[in-house]
Amino acid sequence: MDPSFWPSETNSFRRFTPESLAAIEERIANKKKEQVKVKGKNKDQGAEEDKLTPQLDLKNFKMLPSLYGDIPAELVGEPLEDFDPYYNDHKTFMVINRRRTIFRFTATPALFIFGPFNPVRKTAIKILIHS
Repeated sequence: MDPSFWPSETNSFRRFTPESLAAIEERIANKKKEQVKVKGKNKDQGAEEDKLTPQLDLKNFKMLPSLYGDIPAELVGEPLEDFDPYYNDHKTFMVINRRRTIFRFTATPALFIFGPFNPVRKTAIKILIHS
């Protein structure tokens, strides 16, 4: 298999930042605009688009496959950008614990108060993923 298809360690793990959230929101807005354009043009035609599905090896509560490399110690338990293409236009982020288990969380405010970068929410996530 071509090594360019394998994820490299340098670009696999990126912190989830406010810029990441803004990029996701922009992708969602662009996707909605495209859907409106397609519906306007193809009212008569039944255009079928390619639907992405989540990768089975990157499911929630599964172990991170070894082909993604070792997670740096400073990123264990920290919010990371999701590298599953299915979640590119979903407001989610992932957290990986020491045992390399994947946890996904929504980036919308919890209880309408605690955003994804709130210290209270970060502490709650660390408690939740701690084995």
